[in-house]
Amino acid sequence: MTGRTLVARLDSVGDVLLSGPAVRAVAAGTADGVVMLCGPQGAPGARLLPGVRDVMVWNCPWITAPAPQVTGEITRELHEMVLDAGITEAVILTSFHQSPLPLALLLRLAGVQRITGASVDYAGSLLDVRLKPGEDFPEDQPEPERALQIAAAGGYLLPDDDDGRLRVQDVPDVTELVGKGPYVVLHPGAAVPARAWPPLHHAALAELLTGAGYRVVVTGGKGERDLTATVAGPDGIDLGGRTDLSTMAGVLAGASVVVVGNTGPAHLAAAVGAPVVSLFSPVVPAVRWAPYRVPLELLGDQNAPCKLTRARECPVRGHPCLADVSPEEAFAAVMRLMSGVPSLAGRRETRNV
Repeated sequence: MTGRTLVARLDSVGDVLLSGPAVRAVAAGTADGVVMLCGPQGAPGARLLPGVRDVMVWNCPWITAPAPQVTGEITRELHEMVLDAGITEAVILTSFHQSPLPLALLLRLAGVQRITGASVDYAGSLLDVRLKPGEDFPEDQPEPERALQIAAAGGYLLPDDDDGRLRVQDVPDVTELVGKGPYVVLHPGAAVPARAWPPLHHAALAELLTGAGYRVVVTGGKGERDLTATVAGPDGIDLGGRTDLSTMAGVLAGASVVVVGNTGPAHLAAAVGAPVVSLFSPVVPAVRWAPYRVPLELLGDQNAPCKLTRARECPVRGHPCLADVSPEEAFAAVMRLMSGVPSLAGRRETRNV
């Protein structure tokens, strides 16, 4: 079959980064590289992935929140992009709570001849290769491995010399931002409030680290400058609003340890091989979304009442799953990673380190 192959992952930048090994598997089996279909939030991550030749950005009505209206104009936009790119085959990557079928329908109408995806629902002629979650593969596994299994069902395997870890390309030198010498990164923000450690806990951890002689670098987006300034205090290096995703990759790559919640930069840290203290709210399972295959300290009560709720706002007064993690506990976790001996708890919870 001639034509180009599309890999679709339509949601957040973290999810796109987690799809990286599957993207490399597809790229290894195609002559012209991968065209990646992403939403606006995920596109910066796609541009960092090895194997991606082109990125198509589409604001998907059943993924984006708040959702755009389903109109002829928005579906025609996708239709024309797929036709113009010469797409003949697609691999649709989804998480357990997402269906590939709406996208498969639109891709089929745009002339895509072969489509692979994982669906619990009968797919009829929408999928040529259908995996049944819970039957063909387990759901409780890391997201990169789920994506690799979807790609493999479509006939795409990683080369023997690819270890399957997360990876990004073109990581810049950021010495002018962070200076010289070791440092610890604190990333206090989170796209979902239920996944955030309290700001003053972060600030107290920064004080503990600087008091112990460690340099602290605080990262965050343009809308988080007040937060990063609070956390950095008088002694930390405040990079709030000063990094795009590529620059942040450089900052994380140079860190001795990264302290971060379950948000996109956690997966970016894993993609550059940084040890991670993960302040992980159990609203989603750690086995699926914890930082993948890097030295890891997993903090947070994984059996709290909010477990598996997928809540965006914490449903429990006081946010105890994370608020009960003290700055001293986080400091001790940083020290364990510094020593090269992470605790067993994170390994048991995630089974991927």
